[in-house]
Amino acid sequence: MSSLQTHGLSAGYRRTTVVSDVSVTVDSGGWLGIIGPNGSGKSTLLKAVAGLVRHEGRVVVDGRAVAGLRRRERARLVGYAPQIPQLPVGMTVTDYVLLGRTPHLGPLGREGARDLEVVGGFLERLDLDRLADRQLATLSGGERQRTVLARALAQQAGVLLLDEPTTGLDVGHAQALLDLVDELRRELGTTVVMTLHDLTLAAQYAERLLLLDGGRVAAEGTPGEVLTPATLSERYTARVTVLHTPDGSPVIAPVRG
Repeated sequence: MSSLQTHGLSAGYRRTTVVSDVSVTVDSGGWLGIIGPNGSGKSTLLKAVAGLVRHEGRVVVDGRAVAGLRRRERARLVGYAPQIPQLPVGMTVTDYVLLGRTPHLGPLGREGARDLEVVGGFLERLDLDRLADRQLATLSGGERQRTVLARALAQQAGVLLLDEPTTGLDVGHAQALLDLVDELRRELGTTVVMTLHDLTLAAQYAERLLLLDGGRVAAEGTPGEVLTPATLSERYTARVTVLHTPDGSPVIAPVRG
């Protein structure tokens, strides 16, 4: 189990700062959803936590500053599934997902029976086992998205960063994917940080939400505290009403003008 903290985290590209002064704590086994309008800095924040973009401030996992760790050691702590991955040409689904085992390989860098078992399990749970020998280039958008998640899960890191994991998925596969993430979170104590455009899905799966606007934290709290008509109207410039499911989860419904 791994806790995650950011302290005064700012990040951007070249001379442009996209995210400013984000401090947040996610307890071990928690699920934080990062939401916000387009261009608010959601993906950049995840990349900063993963150490993939220029940033200032601190990222701490289990009390250890990530910046001081070697790449392999960092990969054992933090897994990352990008929204738009760069997929190698000529690689099969199985071989790609096996890349997630790299931080755990021995000195010879050869996969063992345990690595194949882990990968096979995630392929099955993500409905990818029938595609195991397919070339990545032949996959649909939704199949690619699930394959990228399988690689991140195979890493078995304590903190899992998911950037728009349901992009390209129909509602059934989106629910199945998030159900699996939640199941694994409960089984393994994995800490999940996820960006998501779908506010209703974010509210139903994340325990807490962080709302970004203009690269800064505009609100943080439970879904019920963050997803209010007033806040959504101000931050998204949207006409919405907030309904509730039988268990009390917010449902964001647009209202025609």
